Amino acid sequence: MRKILLFTFVSILALLASVEPSKAQLQSRHAVGARFGSATGIAYRYTMTPDRALEGIMSIQSNSEYSRFRLVGLYEYHLPLYEDFSWFWGFGGSVGSYTRKPFTNAEGNRFDKYSEMALSIDGIAGVEYQIPSAPIALTLDIKPYFDFLQESGFRIWDGVGFSIRYTFQ
Repeated sequence: MRKILLFTFVSILALLASVEPSKAQLQSRHAVGARFGSATGIAYRYTMTPDRALEGIMSIQSNSEYSRFRLVGLYEYHLPLYEDFSWFWGFGGSVGSYTRKPFTNAEGNRFDKYSEMALSIDGIAGVEYQIPSAPIALTLDIKPYFDFLQESGFRIWDGVGFSIRYTFQ
């Protein structure tokens, strides 16, 4: 199922990239907003050139078993798609902490609180829509990452997100 979803996402990006380019590029120097998904947080993007940007994300993810805090840094390439749409991809890394909450399992065994550092290599790919009549940008992206320290695993769907950003000079 994951392979089918990944293939579909990559196919849509490839199809959109083949559409005749238009004017959409990064027109604002700064963008700040919220990112929602499995991890929720604050995102800031600094535009270096009309097609390249640096993005920082501070995210928190929590459920009944664990909580995770991450600071993510990404270098992104933005390309025009159609009118006010653009698509982007990039790479970077993150550092943070992972905390397993204390709990008692069904057999009555008690597990104490446990914390460790989180370190990963991150990627990102997505689509952005800049609302023409407002300084608002909407983004849908996928941010896969490879964890080094915790489970040493590659995670694809954990990083799907939707962002709303205020753009300004």
